[in-house]
Amino acid sequence: MTDQDRVTVNDARGPVNNGSGAQNIYYDARAAWRIRRGADPLRIVREDRLHLADRFARPVNYRVAADRLEKPGSVVLLDAKPGTGRRAAAIMLLHELGETGSSNDARVRFEELPAPDMDGDSDWDAEPADAAPGDRFLLDLSGIADEETYGKAQRRLAERRSQVQEAGAHMVVVLPSGLAHAHPPDLAPHTVTLRRPRGIAVITRHLRMDRMLFRPMNLESHELQLLCDRSPMRELARLAGLVREARDSGRFGTDFAGWLDQAVQAVTDRAVEVSKQMTAVSTASERALLLTAAMFEGARADIVYEAWHGLMKAVRLEQETTTELGRTDFGARLTSLGIERDPDGRLHFERLAYADAVRTYFWVNFPGARDDIRSWIGRAAGLRDLTTDDRVNVAARFSERALAIGRPDHLFDTAEDWADRAAGTSCDPRAVTALELGLAHERFGGWFRRRIYKCVVRSNALSDGLARALATVCGQSLSATHPDQAVVRLHYLAVRKGEAAREAKAALIALAGRDRRLYRLLIDRLRNRARQEAHEAASHLHLLTELLRSDHAPGPPPWPDLFLGWEAVFSRPPTELWNPLVGSWLNAVADGSARKMALSVMVGATHGRTVALHRLYTITCDWAGTAGHSSRAAVAASFWQHIDQMQYRRTKRSDTGPRTTEEAR
Repeated sequence: MTDQDRVTVNDARGPVNNGSGAQNIYYDARAAWRIRRGADPLRIVREDRLHLADRFARPVNYRVAADRLEKPGSVVLLDAKPGTGRRAAAIMLLHELGETGSSNDARVRFEELPAPDMDGDSDWDAEPADAAPGDRFLLDLSGIADEETYGKAQRRLAERRSQVQEAGAHMVVVLPSGLAHAHPPDLAPHTVTLRRPRGIAVITRHLRMDRMLFRPMNLESHELQLLCDRSPMRELARLAGLVREARDSGRFGTDFAGWLDQAVQAVTDRAVEVSKQMTAVSTASERALLLTAAMFEGARADIVYEAWHGLMKAVRLEQETTTELGRTDFGARLTSLGIERDPDGRLHFERLAYADAVRTYFWVNFPGARDDIRSWIGRAAGLRDLTTDDRVNVAARFSERALAIGRPDHLFDTAEDWADRAAGTSCDPRAVTALELGLAHERFGGWFRRRIYKCVVRSNALSDGLARALATVCGQSLSATHPDQAVVRLHYLAVRKGEAAREAKAALIALAGRDRRLYRLLIDRLRNRARQEAHEAASHLHLLTELLRSDHAPGPPPWPDLFLGWEAVFSRPPTELWNPLVGSWLNAVADGSARKMALSVMVGATHGRTVALHRLYTITCDWAGTAGHSSRAAVAASFWQHIDQMQYRRTKRSDTGPRTTEEAR
């Protein structure tokens, strides 16, 4: 795969190998934040696919689908039950097509097309209709639950299918389950029915890739066999991840059998255990401590103590009347709840994945307290002594719960509050984490894309902190899954004022410079805005001029697109904008002959306008200077020759026809 490939892959540690329904996020927030800070987002997406490829167990009939997909212009529809690993299979079918497509353009797209949401709303119209040979598209319709929405999707699918076939691209579609009676008959020849792979094979591949040492007999327990036979693929991936977590924590012994036993208990017994404990816990303050420890697991005890008291205030619990020294000490409270303190003073539940079950219990069983809990988390995640990793962990855990109960608005509003309170010019990691998880969610990803769009369109109402967070997630996450939508949103942010706009501009230009199609899309947008929006034309024109510089153009240079962009710039003032633009291309030509064509294309973009030609001549004189650089002198002489030729052709035309208004002046 090239670094230009794109696909949506949601957390390759487990949920990527999923079936239908709401996605459960098991999120390694610390590792993910370090990755986001230091790596190219497109490369991260590629690594997710490679991670999945190492652990992927092929379902029954996978080879049939792969054979059908090989032919250019092919569309394969996957019909499978939830939990079969159908989405992972769709990703791998596209991934295994090969390193490149057949296009001479050599930049193969690997993208997920937007599907209608569960509520029937759709992002289809936000995506471009073009496709090129070798491009690969994923369309996941598994979240559709009603015939009306499926009918809309089918009409759009017919259009996409035609475009893919005509272009020689490839597309895999994951069909919704329970709507077989509504499948179009004409798609039957292109449909492949998948059946779940052997569960034990899924577990084995994950464990081996995590370098677990075990014997086949270690996987023969009755409880594990039941999980392998019945659990969705995402749960089996999670189980393997919990075995790794048990090993890496160092708190559950040193042998594989013990780690596996802890993991099996975590996925089978934890909900019942939490329910029993909640029945046994006698006071509201102890319940509040359970929730606090679950949200802040891994943080230092003193911070958990402070957050606990903050929660009791948020839910209006009466404070104990006795003095601090007269109460049960904090350590005893923790021990009674099954919470232990490690040598570094950080708190953990004694049982593996118990905190996950506690958080789930509270969000499911105390709906009336959700608003208070949300407000508390918004404040407590900013406690002074929390590390960045602690803050990101809290944000990820809250995101998981808010999305699980179908409240993306809770998550977005909290992220907005965090971003608004960001200090200085830093981008708040809590806000970025929450927004990224929202964008990656199967059910609510479209909701977040539309909410972000509404925010950036009303850019004057954005705080600088939120604008910076949105620019970050659009440049890193959205650009990897829905690059066209990222271009649109970054464009709105880039024409604002302030530091956030500069960051958005840098992200936008970098994104467009990696992909010729996106580069052309952005040029077209900027040309249109520069003509149509008089009050904002200057901002769009400035951005267009910067985009057209030699160091920002993709290679090899897309001359037709550059011509259109230069044409727009050279047809209107201010001409001061031309100096760095023209100078960058003169430098590029001076550094080598590969971009020599820029000279004739730039001159052609003036359409022979005398004022524009004179300005180019003056810029070249200033650039060549008086120092006598031989390389610059040669480039300048060549450029002047192109200008003279254009003027001569224009003079010849004017001699044979009426003079234009500009010429008369």
